Amino acid sequence: MARPSSEDLAIITSLSRELGRKRKQHEALDKAYRGQRQVEIIGMAASERMRGFEFPLNWCRVTVDSVENRQEVKSLIRPGSETDDPALREAWESNDMDAQAPLLHRDNLIQGHGFVSVHTNPEDPEHPRITVESSRSMIARVNPATRRMEAALRLYGDPDRVWSPDYATLYRPERTLWLQRANSLAWDVSDVDEHRLGRLPVCMALNRRQPGQWQGESEMADVIGPMDMATRTLMNLQLAMEVAAIPRRWAVNVAREDFVGADGKPKGSWDAAMDAVWAAMGKSGGQEPKFGQFSAADPTGFVKVITMLAEQCSSITGLPVRYFGQNTVNPASEGAISADESRLIKNVERKNRELGAFWGWVLGLYERFRTGEWLPPSERVAVEWHDPATPTIAQRMDATVKAKQAGILSREGTWDELGWSEARKDRERAYFAAEAASDPETAAAMTILNGATGGIG
Repeated sequence: MARPSSEDLAIITSLSRELGRKRKQHEALDKAYRGQRQVEIIGMAASERMRGFEFPLNWCRVTVDSVENRQEVKSLIRPGSETDDPALREAWESNDMDAQAPLLHRDNLIQGHGFVSVHTNPEDPEHPRITVESSRSMIARVNPATRRMEAALRLYGDPDRVWSPDYATLYRPERTLWLQRANSLAWDVSDVDEHRLGRLPVCMALNRRQPGQWQGESEMADVIGPMDMATRTLMNLQLAMEVAAIPRRWAVNVAREDFVGADGKPKGSWDAAMDAVWAAMGKSGGQEPKFGQFSAADPTGFVKVITMLAEQCSSITGLPVRYFGQNTVNPASEGAISADESRLIKNVERKNRELGAFWGWVLGLYERFRTGEWLPPSERVAVEWHDPATPTIAQRMDATVKAKQAGILSREGTWDELGWSEARKDRERAYFAAEAASDPETAAAMTILNGATGGIG
């Protein structure tokens, strides 16, 4: 096998070291999302033995999934068109992007960045491959002057040997190299794709990117601290329930033999301690026996701390506080839900605009691999998203029907507002055509309408 050039080897070495430095951060964020994060404890109230009672509330997963669940691609539109493009939809479906795209959206929110690569498909040249890559195994270098990626590296292999991967893929503007490790210090080139794109066949998404910076921020960054504090509070609550929530009894001026049963025989220590009523016979040491009970610990303080932390997370993330388990007795009204989710909806809409440009670049690469030609700069693919709000079906139907009756929307526009797919629209058109064919008067009316509207509707 051939060896990579000295320039390529230097890039591989540099990027692999940089990815290695970020590995701990990647693993920490991944554990936080999965609810496997181990919090730091002071050890004054709860010892290390309490570790087994950790119960993460996992507000990180709530924060990520509440956004990702509302990021659903609706249409892929070429400039100059207002409907879903059949060729782009075929590209999307042939790569199963309805299942792959949520992986990118979730990874982007968890790690703060995500990658998608595009390759030729030897098995089906008409449908190049679009692959969502793991942000934990891929890294890119961006030229700040041109604001383009100069190189990207993907490391992979045996998951038990993450620090010494067996394989790598190096993406360069003119070629893609697939490499296999020869030894601990050398790589062999197993395959080369001379694509001559002039840019990388890779697109990088960044969450919460700042101007001049080419690294994103995790959506969970502001939630991890309060979540850790809530976890410690729950641990202390369990400790309080164990040692102080159950009222403790006390007795003075008594001896063990003073506790007797109905048969007059002394009771065992356990039976005496668990009795609801304590009774003792006679006196001990010449003094009257006395009994009492300590006040139980009140867990209200712990609950208030958790409620306060949930409210802080709600304030930071823009998610309704009910998402963090703080529910009222009465269910919220529809108007209250809409007002409560206003910040969440705006957050999703802005993220969707950025991801829309990202997917436009991905599909532009796809078209370049498929046709051999770049799309004109003025014809960047536009992505239309489903409404991230949560109106009921009845609300949406009522609003669209009223708009149709007022002449604001056409029948096709009504279908768009309802979020119907092109396949669903085709079925409805066929149903309307069948109804018109079975009714001569309807067929005549449809002929006149189609002649007046140019066949629309």
